[in-house]
Amino acid sequence: MKKILITGAKGFLGKHVTELLKDKYELLTPSKERLDVTSLKNLNEYIFYHKPDCVIHLAAVCGGIGANQKSPADFFLKNSQMSLNILSSCNILNIKKLITLGSVCSYPKFTPVPFKEEDIWNGYPEETNAPYGIAKKNLLVGCKAYNDQYGSNFIHLIPVNMYGEYDSFDPEKSHVIPALLKKFIEAKERNKPSVTVWGDGSASREFLYAGDCAKAIELSIEGYNSPEPMNIGTGQEISIKDLVVLIKDIVGYQGEVNFDESKPNGQPRRCLDTSKAKKELNFVAETTLEKGLEKTYNWYINE
Repeated sequence: MKKILITGAKGFLGKHVTELLKDKYELLTPSKERLDVTSLKNLNEYIFYHKPDCVIHLAAVCGGIGANQKSPADFFLKNSQMSLNILSSCNILNIKKLITLGSVCSYPKFTPVPFKEEDIWNGYPEETNAPYGIAKKNLLVGCKAYNDQYGSNFIHLIPVNMYGEYDSFDPEKSHVIPALLKKFIEAKERNKPSVTVWGDGSASREFLYAGDCAKAIELSIEGYNSPEPMNIGTGQEISIKDLVVLIKDIVGYQGEVNFDESKPNGQPRRCLDTSKAKKELNFVAETTLEKGLEKTYNWYINE
């Protein structure tokens, strides 16, 4: 049985990946207190001692537009440090395979829709999350550089915006779906007459249920061995305005919705071309947005 180290195993996506792989592999799932990926010394010592066959690098400092605007230097520095450290350590200690996860935030602000992997270098990312997106590009560059120079088997997957159980509902850190769910749930509980949403609602997004992303990662353990990036998503987009209506209905909120146009929309459109994942991994996301939102809502209410 292969031994796999999952960095960020206690995080949102990490919990989904751990749940999916726990009966198939021997997993190393250290907390961030036990394994600090921003420390090369700590990382080298952990990998040297435990000797995993494969590393799945999920650890990241991330959040929504507000968090990106508040702490751009932290997002850039800490994610860059982790990217460089994981590449260096896995090379020095001869890890057979490294699976890294990038971000849709790495794509240029005005990428033609749907985003194709080869478009990722054709412009600067959307300004509010560019430091994070560029830090994640280090992984893409590094995977190819190490593969070219050392013959490493380092791969790079680019998931679209994710959601699902275990997501952060902290208003300071949350992405759009948990932020909206929390707003509507609290408004319903407190009988608020209206809810205010950031932006004008015109931006579009593609959303991937985290359990489906975990499946793509599982398939890539054996099924993908190229440093060229691969999009992971559903290939379907929805406007923020329509997403708001969907979440409002799932929660059962009866009040009004106001859009605060003084707040940023973020990138105008996001939707990935997922044909490569279908061809290379036979991966197709199975969870519809409605079903995934219901699962996330029910998890949050029960928690």
